[in-house]
Amino acid sequence: MKYFILNLLLVSSLLSANDLKQEVSIGFGPYIQSQPYTNTSDIILPSPVVFFDNSLFYVRWSRLGVYFLGDKQDDFAWGFSLTAQPRTLGYKSSDSKYLAGMDERKSSLEGGLAFSAKYKDIYFENMLLNDLLGYHKGWLNRTEVGTKYSVGKVNFYPSVVMLYTSDKFMNYYYGVKADEVNLTLNRPAYTAKSGFEFGVQTYIGFPLTNSFSALFNLRYDILPSSAKNSPLVENNYIYSGLASILYNFEY
Repeated sequence: MKYFILNLLLVSSLLSANDLKQEVSIGFGPYIQSQPYTNTSDIILPSPVVFFDNSLFYVRWSRLGVYFLGDKQDDFAWGFSLTAQPRTLGYKSSDSKYLAGMDERKSSLEGGLAFSAKYKDIYFENMLLNDLLGYHKGWLNRTEVGTKYSVGKVNFYPSVVMLYTSDKFMNYYYGVKADEVNLTLNRPAYTAKSGFEFGVQTYIGFPLTNSFSALFNLRYDILPSSAKNSPLVENNYIYSGLASILYNFEY
């Protein structure tokens, strides 16, 4: 990951045809995410945090992208890009007694096409993504609308998110196959169907010094009805959060 980012910055600097300085934020912090599955513990992961955008390449937290079409003006900017990001979801049969006998469901890497647009402090983005690692073998469409406002030195970036997930995605993470049935555990066969997931989130950032700042992310998602009805699911929501210290510089 670190070598990719360094190469990204090097290539982008070589391709830049002007002397404008680029802003870069690099940090690290714990990421926590709840699991909707019965009697499972929250996921806690160390997470690199990078923000960088020079109108050619971008890194947004753990998501990477490269623009291939777009325009940027004073108040308005838009762009099409190819992008990839991790999918943190799934379980092992050892995660809880209720999941004993289930095949592992793995986290994956999703990639595809993104369109983003920004007018002043309001932004819109739509992504059409596919499973790049071939685990859930599904696709999804993610739409987000957000804005920015400030209170003193504290910046807030609230947004609403709508996610449409395909049959294969849903059935991989929430379905129960015939050979996974366990009636003793009240775990019948179940086929999950496509559906809509809705979420709200916000980034919160504020400076600590001239070079360092604190960044937090808070998010809450309501699962599709097909996930809620799965015998594997105990909670119909997923919450997640990030806390990070960022080092900010220009090059």
